[in-house]
Amino acid sequence: MTKISTELDSPWKDILELYFAAFIQFFFPQLHKLIDWNSDYEFMDKELQKVLKDAKTKQRFTDKLAKVWLKNGKTTVLYIHVEVQGQYDEDFAKRMFIYNYRLFDRYDTPVISLAILGDDNSIWRPQSYSYGLAGFNMSCRFPIVKLLDYQKNQVKWKALQKSINPFSTVVQVHLKALETRQSSQQRLYWKKELFKTLYEAKYSMQEILDLFRFMDWVLALPEKLEQQFNDFVIQHEEEEQMPYITSIERLGIEKGRNEGRKEGRNEGRNEGFQQGALQQSQQSVIEALKFRFKRVPQSLAKMIKAIEDAKLLSNLHREAVLTDSLKTFKQKLEQSA
Repeated sequence: MTKISTELDSPWKDILELYFAAFIQFFFPQLHKLIDWNSDYEFMDKELQKVLKDAKTKQRFTDKLAKVWLKNGKTTVLYIHVEVQGQYDEDFAKRMFIYNYRLFDRYDTPVISLAILGDDNSIWRPQSYSYGLAGFNMSCRFPIVKLLDYQKNQVKWKALQKSINPFSTVVQVHLKALETRQSSQQRLYWKKELFKTLYEAKYSMQEILDLFRFMDWVLALPEKLEQQFNDFVIQHEEEEQMPYITSIERLGIEKGRNEGRKEGRNEGRNEGFQQGALQQSQQSVIEALKFRFKRVPQSLAKMIKAIEDAKLLSNLHREAVLTDSLKTFKQKLEQSA
């Protein structure tokens, strides 16, 4: 049986940068509480490459370097390594140690190293590196998240399905990509199922498009089955009267589709697409707040429904997922207006 190629590195880099705060909240909630998300954070990937370019270690995978402000007024550097290779690597912990001390030496500030293990080996869990001699000891211990644990634990898997954090979808897609490497038919099945789940979740329009891009990239299919998936998407959209398909088509889902059929389907609908999409995004923000806080004051809902900036609505949806209170959310909304 032919093994399906799965490219995981680039998609993870993209989605991690787009939804960085949600990434930290989902995987490292204790750290998330210490960061001042009202202050700007900064990605330092070019600096990372300069620091690590001559490191005598094996190939790096998904690496991100971010400078954040903590609530105590201090700054720290987060080194995030997303390991997506599918096999045991005896040098992984040593590599994390080397990168950490090189970054510490460069910036003279605490460097927190974090690891996401996206492989399919349930036993392999590198968490520390140390050496010592004659009373001397040097060690480095770093937190890890093993994505496979979500698949092996039914409670965790159900929690993924209920979560409105974008990375709940990212994890599901990643795990199904690993699970279906040997079967293109199974991959087609799960791509359909996850697509339906994506539309049923309380995501903003922009989040749906970003997560769809991740899904389409990671769950790549042979050309014939990709066409079947495209047909399914069109049918599902027509049945559910979803407003996003036109934008998804712009991402390339309609490759090779008969142009005449597409134009006929979209005739008379494009004019109202933008307004419908904005209304859906507004409602997504309100629903996210209801999910978190049970009740949304009418005055706040009215303010949200008055917003016609798609990018701002996407940002507000993320804020609705992450905010600690309706009061804080309203303050940020007023600052953005």
